[in-house]
Amino acid sequence: MSRIVVIGAGVGGLAAAVRLAEAGHDVTVHERAATVGGKLGRYERDGFRFDTGPSLLTLPQVFADLGLSLDAVPLDPVVRHVFPDGSVLDSSSDPDVFLGRIAAAFGPAGAADWARFWRRAGRIWAASWGSVLQREVSPAALARLSWRVGDLAAIAPGRSLRALGRRYLRDPRLRMLLDRYATYTGTDPRRAPAALAAIPYAELAFGGWYLPGGLGVLATALLDRCAALGVTVHTSSPVTAVRTRSGRVAGVGLSSGSELPADMVVSDVDAATLYRDLLPSPDRLARLADRSLAGFVMLLGVRGSTPELAHHTVFFPRDYDAEFDAVFGSPGHGRRARPPSDPAVFVTRATDPAVHPPGTEAWFVLVNAPRHGTAAGAVDWRRPGLAESYGTHILNVLAARGVDVRDRLVFRETRTPADLAEATAAPGGAIYGTAGGLLRPANRGPVDGLFLVGGSAHPGGGLPMVTLSAKIVADRIGPAVG
Repeated sequence: MSRIVVIGAGVGGLAAAVRLAEAGHDVTVHERAATVGGKLGRYERDGFRFDTGPSLLTLPQVFADLGLSLDAVPLDPVVRHVFPDGSVLDSSSDPDVFLGRIAAAFGPAGAADWARFWRRAGRIWAASWGSVLQREVSPAALARLSWRVGDLAAIAPGRSLRALGRRYLRDPRLRMLLDRYATYTGTDPRRAPAALAAIPYAELAFGGWYLPGGLGVLATALLDRCAALGVTVHTSSPVTAVRTRSGRVAGVGLSSGSELPADMVVSDVDAATLYRDLLPSPDRLARLADRSLAGFVMLLGVRGSTPELAHHTVFFPRDYDAEFDAVFGSPGHGRRARPPSDPAVFVTRATDPAVHPPGTEAWFVLVNAPRHGTAAGAVDWRRPGLAESYGTHILNVLAARGVDVRDRLVFRETRTPADLAEATAAPGGAIYGTAGGLLRPANRGPVDGLFLVGGSAHPGGGLPMVTLSAKIVADRIGPAVG
């Protein structure tokens, strides 16, 4: 039996603790915050309950493998898409239903184009699932993948998601829909790899789900599972250092000043934080991938009902590229990152009576945003008045797109990238850690016995991906011996 310390009680860290305890190891978790869940945040006010992080559960089988019993409810539509011309398209996890909806909204040609794209996305998903998402990935592993000609042709290395959309989809609205999936990994569709077409395939082939009471109940379920397996979880217990001896992990240092010996350490903190603060490794820090985008959030208590909204509704802008130029900056044109003036607006509104008082709705409103900071690719979200004025602007944008709730607000609260950075130690408030790509920080650290899970490590951000990172690490460590 090995003594294993998990740093961080986000979904990736808790999932790793569950798997390692099931394998017979002695597992302890230390979390800097007072609660577990990491970016799977929850907030309550005046009878309203909000998920402040993920709002959609996909690939539910990944969580069933952890021994969790989740009362997940399938969503139809998974997402409602409202386009600048006023057209509306509801996505469905039934491919035939979705094709029918595309044909009704955009005509038979649009449906035929999507069917062609869907076949390609299925090939990308199959190649990714078998060769990338469930195992460690390194340059050497990708080189071995290149010998499987069919997989290589499907994944299309060197082609962007935007280019893939242009090849298959003639209708600009369908291209816009596809582009949005790049933001699921925090990146720009013009630079995101075509392999990210696996994301819409996973969402629409396996469905999108809601957990009654909000997705925050997933953190509670993971914590209960840890307790049942004998895992000790310490909250309000920051880890200040990873200790090593002779090139191998020896334990961790705690903020209390004590030292905790360990045979192995699993880090669920951002890779940049690990390499900069806990295990100074300038070489690794310099080679980290680009940071992902951040998000500007409003939590709204709303009087009355809004039947034109689905559980998830996205309102697209007229110029999507202008949004990405603003969020990531335009170095070639000498423009710094800035809050986008006309962004896509994503609204989550659950009809679940457990999350709002009668006669009201709880809205989670999200727009893509630059990271917090003072560098050219960031915005100082602590600048006085910025959050309040930008929140007012987003409400005006929603009103211009046909959903005006300005005179129905019970309250309005904002969460900026600076707030997320402070709450979760995510550098700059980057939602997904590192931006989408196949070569994220490896699951094995630079010293023996150190492993990485979570959104900044392979295979990436999002609830199923961080859970798969835990599986990869647990499989690598293997069962307890003796």
